Amino acid sequence: MSTEKTWQTESTSSDATEKLAGQLGHNLRGGEVIELVSDLGGGKTTFVRGLARGMNSPDNVSSPSYTISQVYQAGNLELHHYDFYRLEQAGLMTHELGDDLDNPRAVVVIEWADVVQHVLPASRIRIHIKSTGDETRQLDFRYPASLGYAMDGIC
Repeated sequence: MSTEKTWQTESTSSDATEKLAGQLGHNLRGGEVIELVSDLGGGKTTFVRGLARGMNSPDNVSSPSYTISQVYQAGNLELHHYDFYRLEQAGLMTHELGDDLDNPRAVVVIEWADVVQHVLPASRIRIHIKSTGDETRQLDFRYPASLGYAMDGIC
């Protein structure tokens, strides 16, 4: 059983948040799951935008609040971005998410994951983003040692 690691940092701007997320995205290999936790307007989409850039995706990242999911191409990987804010029950989305979680070429990012906790792997990166000002954010990372490679050069 791998031990959980933690790391905390503060971001002073949206650009700094994107840069941090870009480094994480650059380190991803496929098969990773990232859970983003934050209040509305907390910076989750900004983080995903940086993640996509770091994965070399040319796609324009937008919040999937109304569409529930978006897929971005990133070289030989795909970034699957889910936002379950508007769902009280995951329903059929549980099956779609399950398929993506089993895809070794997909990086799966989930916002508002409460309704799908039962299908998420224990081995995932959890990032809590807390607004500390208009532009500043505190980011708390929790991840198993097995995913430590994703944090290389970040902490």
